[in-house]
Amino acid sequence: MTRPTLLIFTKAPRIGASKTRLAADIGRREARRMSRRLTAHTIRQSEHPAWHTRLMVDPPSLASASLGGLWPQRLERRVQKGRSLGDRLANAMADAPRGAVMFIGTDAPGLRKGMILQASRNLGRNAAVFGPASDGGFWLFGVSYDLRTPDLFRNVRWSSPHAMEDVRSNLPHDTRITLLRQLTDIDTWRDWQLYKQSQ
Repeated sequence: MTRPTLLIFTKAPRIGASKTRLAADIGRREARRMSRRLTAHTIRQSEHPAWHTRLMVDPPSLASASLGGLWPQRLERRVQKGRSLGDRLANAMADAPRGAVMFIGTDAPGLRKGMILQASRNLGRNAAVFGPASDGGFWLFGVSYDLRTPDLFRNVRWSSPHAMEDVRSNLPHDTRITLLRQLTDIDTWRDWQLYKQSQ
């Protein structure tokens, strides 16, 4: 069986260019520090022989940078391509090796390697898997090779409470779907407070 590919969508933690909503709450330097912390945590949890890990990086000008080791050189990386998030996801999927594909960002401090392993195993039985986020989005989305199509990401209301349901509605109506545990994505200081209260 072909290993799935795990695509980590990551943005370089730069002042004024990443975590802008969080920066509005706690300041740009502190937001950058938290962005680095979340990215490092995600990458630590994302390496496993059960899947192939690929970093999808932004901006292109930093494609070969290590960012002080934050983006490990041992991991394959590609530049995100496309104007919208949907375009970037679709292009990354089209460029991925044959097999199932899983997508994650770097915003969920509750992410654990075992959760990704569960998603990987479920893709062997079901055609799609979602890790729901508390804001209506998702911290993970996985899809089998047979369902890899750019139509999955069309007409999705990104950064809204409808994002996961919009992607789900683009799947064939008879698709077998696994739902993982709900996690909190950190976009604002309130998100971080809610996450800490849940621990």
